[in-house]
Parts: sequence; C-alpha cells; structure tokens
Amino acid sequence: MDKVMTLSDAAGLGRRAGPRSPSSSSILPYNLPLLAALLACALAQYKEKRWDTKRMLDSGGMPSSHSAAVSALAMAIGLQEGTGSSAFAIAVVLSCIVMYDASGVRLHAGRQAELLNQIVCELPPEHPLSSCRPLRDSLGHTPLQVFVGSILGCIIAFLMRGPH
Repeated sequence: MDKVMTLSDAAGLGRRAGPRSPSSSSILPYNLPLLAALLACALAQYKEKRWDTKRMLDSGGMPSSHSAAVSALAMAIGLQEGTGSSAFAIAVVLSCIVMYDASGVRLHAGRQAELLNQIVCELPPEHPLSSCRPLRDSLGHTPLQVFVGSILGCIIAFLMRGPH
C-alpha cells in the first residue's frame, strides 16, 4: 500500500534532517550579515537624537552610512563564516570599492559641482545657463567620515554576533 504524505509531513522534512536552525521556526530567516549592515546604515543616520530619514538615500555627511553598512556586512561575514571564506573575500572587495568611491570619486565630483555652481552664479542674467538649478554638491565623504563609518559598522557587527 502507498503511503500518503500530508502537508504537515512535508513541512517537517527539513527539520528532521539535522539540528533545528534559528530560521526553521520563523518565516524570515535570521541573517546576521544582512541585519548588521541594515542596522549600521540606520544608526549612521541618527543625528542629534533623531533619525534623519531624508538622508537615508542621500550621500555625504558624518559618518558615512554606506561605509558603515559594507563594513558591518564584511565583519559579520568574517565572524560567522571565517576570514577564509569566499563570501568574506567578496564582502571585503565590495567594501573597499564602496569606501574608495565615497572618499575619492564622489568627493571630487561634489567639489567640481560646487565650483560649477559658483561659476553659474556669476553668469549674467541673460545667459541661458544662469537660471539652471544648482548641482548637488554633497556627494562624497572625507576620509575621516569613511573611517568613522567603517569603525561604526565593525562595532555593530561585533556586538550583534552574540555568544560563541
């Protein structure tokens, strides 16, 4: 006689194979690297005892929320999977690119935008570009803002790792 598998039997298959993981009892899995990165990004936006929600998708400012996020991600992966893992290598390379971009390319693009805005302001009123909307000039971060963001991210990931 054939055995009929019920829905509850199918749902329990994954749990029988091995020890119960934190994700097996909840709908959303606990993902330390992802949660650490999101928390670091959010905490970097906390200014003067309040969250600046406008800055969540903006760039510039102290500390760098992008640097905090990628550093927390790399640190959490390193703590969870080890520094010899491929995921850690990918996270470190991503972190280096993001932080280089923030303190290099975007910082200089912001400084160029600032100069261009000054030039446009000095144009005579009849010039076609004199009424242009100013360019955004707060695009990047100073090396100190990137450094502080990366330290914040590492601390958050370290504190979230839990007991060993």
